[in-house]
Order: sequence, then structure tokens, then C-alpha cells
Amino acid sequence: MTINHVLILISEPKSIFLEILFKYFNSSKHRLVNKKITLVGNLNLIQNEAKTLNFKKKFTKILNLKDAKKNQINVINIELNKKNSSTYISKGFYQSLSILKENKDTILFNGPVNKKTFLKKKYLGVTEYLANQTNSKYPVMLIYNDKISVSPITTHLPIKHVAKNINKKKIIQNIDVINNFYQTKLKKKPKIAILGLNPHCETIEIKSEEDKEIIPAVKVLKNKKIDVYGPFSADTFFLKKNINKFDVVVGMYHDQVLTPLKTLFNFNAINITLGLPFIRVSPDHGPNVEMYGKKKSDPSSIFCAMKFFNII
Repeated sequence: MTINHVLILISEPKSIFLEILFKYFNSSKHRLVNKKITLVGNLNLIQNEAKTLNFKKKFTKILNLKDAKKNQINVINIELNKKNSSTYISKGFYQSLSILKENKDTILFNGPVNKKTFLKKKYLGVTEYLANQTNSKYPVMLIYNDKISVSPITTHLPIKHVAKNINKKKIIQNIDVINNFYQTKLKKKPKIAILGLNPHCETIEIKSEEDKEIIPAVKVLKNKKIDVYGPFSADTFFLKKNINKFDVVVGMYHDQVLTPLKTLFNFNAINITLGLPFIRVSPDHGPNVEMYGKKKSDPSSIFCAMKFFNII
């Protein structure tokens, strides 16, 4: 289904998200003219942030998504609880999820949240939070860049728990979801590389995770005619000659693939959650409270997101 509407959830009230969003809207590259845009957040907060950034376009308050119009910035107001940002964020997600349930041509673009205060250790991240809220069994984190994307099998999991959470079934499920997304939404059969868990894909133990879980998963995926290769040793994989051959790199844990991607592209990437009833996107960085109000934040992730919205 073609995406006709972008629902932008402001999320964390004290965040650089509105700053980088308005930097995009103020730029000459603002080209979302063929899609409706609706912000979900506190109208006063949005207007105050816009004023500080010299963004002069007016906002149109609406009560229902059906009232949204193209070529204007629509706003669904959320009451702001200044003493408890978690309540404000929860209301925003609840409202957004209700809207998405009724509007299948809509994509969710949410601002980053402070995981410690909002998720309160109940979920590893927003990926798992949204999976729980939508009863989705197999959420997949994809950090997308149009040159190469990465996906960790385990997300924000402490490193000491990673090995025991790597298994053949999860690898197959995640890569199935990624492959389907690329073919249905991006109209491309992706070439996928899988990294090993251990240094050089080796271990001093009798049998490694590569032997027990990763290699058997690769065999199953190849039999399903998915264009997958590996496992590769992670320490040398991200050399230019290697990454130019692939569309997606699947790693076993978060920093194994996100660190090299951010080193290569800085903030020119977005976090996409696959496996939900809708596509969810967020910037590939956090609220960055230290930079809040300084007007110096890099808006590359917003530009990457908007470019992505225009191709799906």
C-alpha cells in the first residue's frame, strides 16, 4: 500500500527532535508535498520551539486525521504534563497507535525517547515496546541507509546475555522479515551478509555459535532462495570492498553493526521497526538533552527519513 500520510509523534518534550525537524522544513529540500503531515504533540510546545527556530509556517489544529490536509502542517494536540514526561509520551503513543489502527496508508515517525524514564527497564527499547502494544511477535530493528543497512539479531541487550539469545530460529525469522520488506516496499531483492558472533568466527570451545546456530540458519535461508551469505568475521567486514557488495548486514548484537554504520555515515540513517502492523521510523540517535536549545544539532537523520518516505 502506498504511504499517503506521515504521522510525526513528538515524543520526548525536552529533545532535539523538533529542532532538527524544523531545520528540514526550513530547507530547500522539503519535498513532502504529495503526503499529508500530522504532528502528534503539545501545540504550545511545538509553536514555542518553532518560534525559537524562526519557523514561520502556521500549524493547523485538527481533532481527527480525516481533517488533515496536504500542504499544511496539521497538529493533533496532546496535553503536556510538565512534571511527568512519561505520561505525555504514553498519551502520544496511545493516540498514534489508535490512529494507525484505522489508517493503513499512514506511517509512524516518532521522536527519540529517554529509555530510562519512559521504558523504566520494562522493555529493551521502543522496538519491543511497540511490539508489545501491537501484539507483534517478531519485531526487527533495521538501521537503514540507502547505501547499506544493518540489523542486530539482539537489540539493546546487555552483552553478557547475547550468546544465549542467538539461535537459528530467530536468525531465520529476522532475515525473512527483512527480505520481505525490501522486496515489497523497496522493490528490490536484497543481498544480505551475516556476521559471526565470535572473533574470526572461531572459539576455543568444542562447538561455536557459528556451528550450532548461524551456519544452519544460513543453509535454511539459502534453500528458501534468499540471497544470503556468511557468516563473515566482523572485524574486517566493513571494509569498503566488502560493504559495496551488499544491501544489508545482519549482526548478532547492537554495537557490532551500529558502531561501524555510524562511523561510516554519522547520523545519515534511520531506525526502522519491521514486523509491526505499520512501518515505524525514528531518528538514529537519542533525545541528546545536552544539545537541547543550542540549535547546533545535525539534522541528517531527518533528511534520511524524509527521503525514505518519498520512495515507499
